[in-house]
Amino acid sequence: MIIEVPTEAELSALRAIERAAGEPFRALGMAPVADDEPPSLARLREYQQAGRALAAYEDDRPIGYLLWEPVDGCTHVEQVSVHPDHARRGVGRALIDRAERDGGAVPVTLTTFAEVPWNAPYYARIGFRVLGEGELGPELRAVRAHEVELGLDRWPRVAMRREPCRHTA
Repeated sequence: MIIEVPTEAELSALRAIERAAGEPFRALGMAPVADDEPPSLARLREYQQAGRALAAYEDDRPIGYLLWEPVDGCTHVEQVSVHPDHARRGVGRALIDRAERDGGAVPVTLTTFAEVPWNAPYYARIGFRVLGEGELGPELRAVRAHEVELGLDRWPRVAMRREPCRHTA
């Protein structure tokens, strides 16, 4: 598996990965999450041009992607999605590890669904811990507030943090 910044021509493939990765949410009664529109090509291009979009490749085609941005001095994972055909193979973790390196080996944060097996429980297995409300910085609070505005809090959500890993420093 290779991880690198995707090309302009590959951005539409990231949208297709997002759609496919959303489908398993239907089985959990979370159809609005499955139906959520992927980031626009313009938004993906912004991340790509800033060097904060990563894609994982197998056989020269994207199988997963990650978008990150600096939030409260941390590398914040805005989105990480892996095509279901490639799930449970370490693709998501490899993308997160690479974002950590690219972000400067600072802590990594993300927000996620607390009770979805491939969300918070998965992130806990790879070293993330749930943050208490008092641990959220102002920018991460703003991220959470925006998620509330979008209606994502219909299902329990948490903010999580992982300290820098030695192998990625």
